[in-house]
Amino acid sequence: MSKTLTRADLSNSLYKQIGLSLQECNQLVDSVIEEICTSLEQDDTVKLSSFGTFSLRRKKQRMGRNPKTGVEVPITSRTVLSFNASNLLKSKVNAALTTGKK
Repeated sequence: MSKTLTRADLSNSLYKQIGLSLQECNQLVDSVIEEICTSLEQDDTVKLSSFGTFSLRRKKQRMGRNPKTGVEVPITSRTVLSFNASNLLKSKVNAALTTGKK
């Protein structure tokens, strides 16, 4: 069964690796996440080298269909957040999955 990585996990990892206090690590993780959110709110693209790119994509209004009734309904235009993993991240994940490392 897979585990979910949380903010607390990130903070604990920083705490163990760089030796700052746990409170400082929590603030550091929160600051990084807040900076990413602020940049996206300002319609900027966020690129984390060797990890991936977060960007906003605008979707136009389109017609959809209710799968139960078959009735066509309009799907309103909206903005969605997309993430594209870097080639390095993809290759690391694929290598870990093929060798059975988890």
